[in-house]
This record gives sequence, structure tokens and C-alpha cells, in this order.
Amino acid sequence: MKLTILAAILSTTSAFAPSTIATMRTALRMSDEAVVPQEIEEPAVVLPTMSTSLPFMPRPAALTGALPGDVGFDPLGFAKSEADLMNFREAEVKHARLAMLAAAGWPLSEVFDKKIALALHLNPLVDTSDRVPSLLNGGLGKVSPLYWIACIAAAGGVEFLGMQAKNKSGYFPGSLGFDPLGAYPKEKEGQERMQLAEIKNGRLAMIAIFAFAIQEFVSKQGVVDETPFFFFPLLQTIKMNVNSGYIQ
Repeated sequence: MKLTILAAILSTTSAFAPSTIATMRTALRMSDEAVVPQEIEEPAVVLPTMSTSLPFMPRPAALTGALPGDVGFDPLGFAKSEADLMNFREAEVKHARLAMLAAAGWPLSEVFDKKIALALHLNPLVDTSDRVPSLLNGGLGKVSPLYWIACIAAAGGVEFLGMQAKNKSGYFPGSLGFDPLGAYPKEKEGQERMQLAEIKNGRLAMIAIFAFAIQEFVSKQGVVDETPFFFFPLLQTIKMNVNSGYIQ
């Protein structure tokens, strides 16, 4: 009787053994297959056929939107290739930075030029209407030749730095490596945001400088005198308007 029970137990165990081993082998094989990484293809970027800034015109082929501030605005078709686009962006960044300095320096010179000249016992460069010397206002002959020499030397220095920076990896138009205050972000998203802010403010400054020149040529007075509340204390502005008869 005992031999019969033992034989039954052994036969039952042997019956389950092959299926168990086969199941384990199948599980191991499936786990090995799951470890193999599968490459996921990224969807191709579809560029718009029409310009973002001028929806009624086709998008210029060279303006792909990769540069900050690129909204497909090139109605005259200057940028015929990527190399042309980079050259124009380089020029735009330089003019934008110069215009931002000029947009601040123009009204500041009209406010402080006479005071500084009086303190140094020099003749002021602004005229009697507080207009700065310019091509339309005249008065450029009163500027010292040393100033023009310094401007040419500074421009040459910037160009030299630009040529040196172009040989470095990761260069983009306007990247001169000049960041003494460490304000340039380290992450890519912040860098793109700052580049976009710079080009937008630079474009606005170029428009402002052009408007300053036309405004003073037409009105025959300085911009600080036309909008004194932007450049002088409030009480001084009120006093100036009362004395001029603007406020009764």
C-alpha cells in the first residue's frame, strides 16, 4: 500500500515538472526580448508654407524660424541662402546694440550736455533748441575729431573680437563671449529667451532712433523738450509748462 502511494506521488510530480520548466524558459526568453531597446523615430518638423509676419506671402526658403525673432519677414528676398541669412543677422544684431545705446544716449545728451559743458568750461554741442548734432540737425562739425577716431577704433576692436569668436564652436551671430555680469543663462531655454528679447528691443531701438531724427528735424526742438515728463522731475515739468504758457 505504501509503495502504491509513493509511486502515485512520484508520477504526479514528474507530470508537472516539464511544463514548469517550459514555462520558466518562456518567461526568461520574453524578459530578454523586452530588454532590447526600440528606436523611436521623431516626427519630421513641418515648416509653414506662408510667412508668419506676412500671411499673404510665401515663407522665404532660408527663413526656417530657427533664429530667435525669425518670423519669415523678408518681402524683398534678400536672404537667398543660409549664409546670407547669417550675414544679415550679424549686421542686424550689431545695429540693434548700437541703436539701444543711442536710444538712451540721445535724450541723455540733451539733458546733461549743457550742464557738463558748463562744469568743464566747454562749449555745449546741443544747439539752442536742445537738439543733438546729427545729419539732419547739423552741428556735426562741432564734434572733436578725436571722438570720431575713438569711434572708429572701438568699431575695429568689436570687429576683431567678432572674427575671433567665429572660430569658436557654438558660435551664433552676435556671440562675442562678453558677459562680465554673468547675466546670460546657462540653460538653452533661457538663452533663446534672452536672444529673442535682445533682437526685439534692438529693432524697437532702431525705429526709435529714426523717429528721434525725423521728429527733431520737423519740430525744430529736442525730444526731451517735446516730452519733458519722460526726462525731468514732475515739478520741473509742471513749471516748464506753466512758464511756456501750455498750462494756464
